[in-house]
Amino acid sequence: MTFDMNDAEPQKSGDLIPDGTFAKVTMTIRPGGVDGESEIDRGLLKRSGAPGSDVLMLDSEFTVAEGTHARRKFWQTLTTSGGKLDESGVSIGAKITKSTLRAMIDSALGLDPEDMSEATKAKRILRGFADLSGITFVAKIKVEASNNAAYSDKNKLDHVVLPTAPEWRQIMNGESVPARPSTRRQPAAAAATSAPAWGTPQSTPARPATPAWAQGTAGKAAETSKPAAAGGPAWLNG
Repeated sequence: MTFDMNDAEPQKSGDLIPDGTFAKVTMTIRPGGVDGESEIDRGLLKRSGAPGSDVLMLDSEFTVAEGTHARRKFWQTLTTSGGKLDESGVSIGAKITKSTLRAMIDSALGLDPEDMSEATKAKRILRGFADLSGITFVAKIKVEASNNAAYSDKNKLDHVVLPTAPEWRQIMNGESVPARPSTRRQPAAAAATSAPAWGTPQSTPARPATPAWAQGTAGKAAETSKPAAAGGPAWLNG
């Protein structure tokens, strides 16, 4: 028996995606073995490894969907509960994550972040965090400097690019957008943490059977929606 290595992909260089790169990325949540509050989040969350920490997180893998850096990956954890609390006793990390996840939905569906109509609010309701695994949105990617010489710098999500930004339309149209390096390069441990604020709806729409982006093509805010395939979210069924 022989093993033909000729069809193997070339070895990756290990170089980072350039700081400030804009790209369409797909997020996959890697199960961490801890149950979330929702039925569909059984075994989904990951517990922090820090001694005495009560933080639970989403172990997220981001894959560049197309373009120059297609199939390149980077990883990031998103806090869902625990850690430092604000003056109201709410997890600061969880508030930041909630804001980021809402931005992902707006970016994926082409929603105006200021649109608080009942129809649009309904598209932002999830059955659980698992609904977001497989969502594709526009992102700005950064290089996060390591504060430990034993570890290399890493790619991280700088921020989700919303439909109100010119880069969103360019990326969605398949155009090349020049990288815009961040001006706040610093070690992760030294980065300041702030909780973005976003409006709380006065009323809560009924919970949908499937997330809005599973009912049509990611990145397009369709006027009419199609039901998701029975096997799961539409974006996982081709």
